[in-house]
Amino acid sequence: MRVDFERLFLAASGLMAGRALTDGELGQGFVDLLTSLVSFDYCVMFAYRGTERPIDLFSTFEKNEYHIFVALYQQGPYLLDPFYSAATLPKPGIWRMRELAPDRFFASEYYRNYYMQTGLAEEIGFFVPVRGDVTVVLSLMRSERAGAFRPAEYDLLRKVAPLIRSIIESRWRDVSDHFEARLEHEPDVIKGAPTRAWGNQNLTTREKAIIELVLQGHSSESIGLRLGVTTGTVKVHRRNIYRKLDISSQTQLMSLYLDSLRR
Repeated sequence: MRVDFERLFLAASGLMAGRALTDGELGQGFVDLLTSLVSFDYCVMFAYRGTERPIDLFSTFEKNEYHIFVALYQQGPYLLDPFYSAATLPKPGIWRMRELAPDRFFASEYYRNYYMQTGLAEEIGFFVPVRGDVTVVLSLMRSERAGAFRPAEYDLLRKVAPLIRSIIESRWRDVSDHFEARLEHEPDVIKGAPTRAWGNQNLTTREKAIIELVLQGHSSESIGLRLGVTTGTVKVHRRNIYRKLDISSQTQLMSLYLDSLRR
C-alpha cells in the first residue's frame, strides 16, 4: 500500500489545530491519519483506569458490531483482555495482540466465550498513559477476511507511534474527567470488580489471582512464573478453587465469573 501523504498531512494538521475538538472529531482525525498509511476494518479508542469499566471515546462500528466490541465488552470481558492488562500496568507503546496474549490465549475461556465473536484476525494498539492513572488505547483491527497486518505495515505504524502518542497526550490529558462525570451519574459502575467477583466465596487472595490468570489464558506453568511459585503449587490451588466453587471445568468457572460481575 502506498502512503497517501496529502491525506496524512491534512489529518495531522487537523489533529494539531488550536481549536477544541470533540472525542468524535479526534477519533475520526486519527482514522483519517492512519488510513493514509495502512488499511483496517475497525478503529476503537478506549480509556482505561484501574478496574473501572473502560470508557469508549470513539469507534467506527455499526450498531450490531458495537454491541459485541463495546457494549458486551464493557459488561465484564474487558477484565480478561490482554489489552486491558497492558493498559493498567501500564505498558506504553505499540503492541500486537499476539505479543501481549498469554501462552494459551487461543484456548482460553475468554477467547472462546467472547473474543471469537469479534471475528478478528489481528488487533494492534497504541497505548498512551495520560493524567489521572488513565491509559488511552487506540486499536486498529482487521477481520479474518482481511488478514493480519504485514510486517511492512506494522513498521509504518511503529514509526508513526510517537506522533500518535504526542497528540493523545495533548488532546486527552484530562480524560480522567470522563470517569469522574460517569461516577456522578452511575455510582454503582463496576469498580474493584476482580475482587468483588468472588466476594461471597471462601477464596484466598492467591486463589482469586489464579482465577484471573486461568481465564485470561495462562497455563499453570505461566501462572507459576508470574506468581513465583511452582507449577505443582498452582495445580493444587486450581483443584482447591474448583472444589470450593463446586465446579469441574473452566467453562463453568467463566460462567460463574461473568455472572458474579453482573450482580
